[in-house]
Amino acid sequence: MKKRFQTEPDHYERSAVSDLQGAWENLRDATAKAHPFDGSERMLFHIDEGMCWDSIRDLKRMQEALLLVRNLSAQGKTPEEVTMWVDDVSECLDEALDAIKKGEAR
Repeated sequence: MKKRFQTEPDHYERSAVSDLQGAWENLRDATAKAHPFDGSERMLFHIDEGMCWDSIRDLKRMQEALLLVRNLSAQGKTPEEVTMWVDDVSECLDEALDAIKKGEAR
């Protein structure tokens, strides 16, 4: 019996969930580059929590992490670029949840 190996796809479709993943990565990158600023260490912790595998599998958990990040961002002197990416993650999360609700994403 021959074993078949999983082959890597030759193309990838852009989806609301992949956009969400990219938004989190951009937020983390912008926060790390702007570090240190008031609350940045705590923001990085919660950003990592929002990006973790458990949060990807449970978007309710991701929403909770994003709320903490948003609150920390509002409390400190957060650089404008970081705040922009917080807003982007929020929009992408809303779009991903809507796509899942419509059956367009898993």
